[in-house]
Amino acid sequence: MGVSAGVDVSPTSGAGAELPVAIGATGLAAGYGAVDVLRAIELTVRPGEVVALLGPNGAGKTTLLRTLAGYLRPTAGEVRLFGETCTTLPAYRRCRRGVSFLGEERHIFPGLTVRQSLRLVGADSAALHLFPELSGRLRHRAGLLSGGEQQMLALTLALARRPRLLLIDELSLGLAPQVRERLLDAVRATADTGVGVLLVEQNARAVLARADRACVLRRGELVDERPAAAWLPQLEELAALYLS
Repeated sequence: MGVSAGVDVSPTSGAGAELPVAIGATGLAAGYGAVDVLRAIELTVRPGEVVALLGPNGAGKTTLLRTLAGYLRPTAGEVRLFGETCTTLPAYRRCRRGVSFLGEERHIFPGLTVRQSLRLVGADSAALHLFPELSGRLRHRAGLLSGGEQQMLALTLALARRPRLLLIDELSLGLAPQVRERLLDAVRATADTGVGVLLVEQNARAVLARADRACVLRRGELVDERPAAAWLPQLEELAALYLS
């Protein structure tokens, strides 16, 4: 992986610096059919840190998240979850070990009310502390909520399972900026409790402001990794090099 020379890529938040890696990939390759989308991926996420996964459309970001979550089996390499090999472990068993995956589609139960949705995951309205406005929607069906409210509920349901690792793909896609800020603040607050987070987000400025590290994926390969704060003054360079 082409990590810039001389750049310290250790976590900037002390929460995960001395703890075991939440999830790690070594020499990881994966794809669909006979075509590998990912090649030689080396990646770690530690407890308590947010790692932003950046890259242009088609770079393989969703494929990487789905492979780490257990929905795709690697064609090469190894995945370790909380210190144990899980390369061939299916998604439901990774979920039991503390992984929550939020994909681009809304992870809600559209036919259930907000209250019923919470009960289904063993939670009650107290789980809405990050998004108290949903308390007034308890009797509403999830499918009738606004897009922002649906994503707030999806994140609430994921957190109600008390995950140790969150894999998130475009949580704020298509939402208003103020909703995006709320969601990303909630993700950062979750990481500060010791949860590891790997997050794909199109708005680089917004996610870098809350991340500890940023990894850049291009054409299926990780081509750069550095502290998120190092990229913030260089967003134009980041976009020109990797995101266009």
